[in-house]
Amino acid sequence: MILNKFYVDDIIKNAIKEDINYIDEATAFVIPEEEISSAVFTAKAEGRLAGIEIALRVFELIDDSVTKKIYLRDGAQVKKGDIIAEISGKTRTLLYGERTALNILQHLSGVATQTAEAVKLVEGTNTSIADTRKTLPGLRALQKYAVICGGGKNHRFNLSDAAMLKDNHIDAGGGIAKTVKTLREKVGHTVKIEVETRNMAEVAEAVEAGADIIMLDNMTAGEMKEAVDFIAGRALTEASGNITLENITEKAKSGVDIISMGSLTHSVKAMDISMKIKS
Repeated sequence: MILNKFYVDDIIKNAIKEDINYIDEATAFVIPEEEISSAVFTAKAEGRLAGIEIALRVFELIDDSVTKKIYLRDGAQVKKGDIIAEISGKTRTLLYGERTALNILQHLSGVATQTAEAVKLVEGTNTSIADTRKTLPGLRALQKYAVICGGGKNHRFNLSDAAMLKDNHIDAGGGIAKTVKTLREKVGHTVKIEVETRNMAEVAEAVEAGADIIMLDNMTAGEMKEAVDFIAGRALTEASGNITLENITEKAKSGVDIISMGSLTHSVKAMDISMKIKS
């Protein structure tokens, strides 16, 4: 896992506090305190794995005496029936952390699986697949990590990473040329400027203004190709808006450098994974 553990721990602690609160009514009153068990994580569907170390970290934060065995690592392509990992410890601990761990593992694996499908559909082109800032509040770092596990790349993490001028910025700022000029005079030398464009006239303006990246928003594949040919390497090109698994290959064949997809994170289907305590 490439994420900083202290960052991940904060996310997990908030999730545990939300779920357990101050007591687990069923577990605390039914399960003896010293009872020991093992539990197995099993894939119930095919997909790309992401978040297994994060999921197991849930139990470690509840009780650092647990032990774990990881059989499949993040980024692995799993099939139905594959054993992913095993954890042993106090039965109470396993029950306390079960739902939180599965929520994380199933969701992140869903993100990775969706990303892997998109990446596969653009094979043979020069296009890379990227995420967006359309993430669940508080989970951005984990979701973007899952995109990497699926073979995708990360767009900017937050508003400080790059300056993206979207339609509202441009309309409020007095047009592309003026807005880029104003921005260029104030940002630091490491900050790239991306401009969202809706038609060829705006593409031409963005090129003239010296944008580093030009977003082709909600354009058809034919319009994208025309824009890419016109830009001719003077800026990176990014396609976004209404990109689906059904049309992504056609869009990639336009020659665009990057395709960004909010659907990788904002509405992904969770991967079916179970956690069963051994009897």
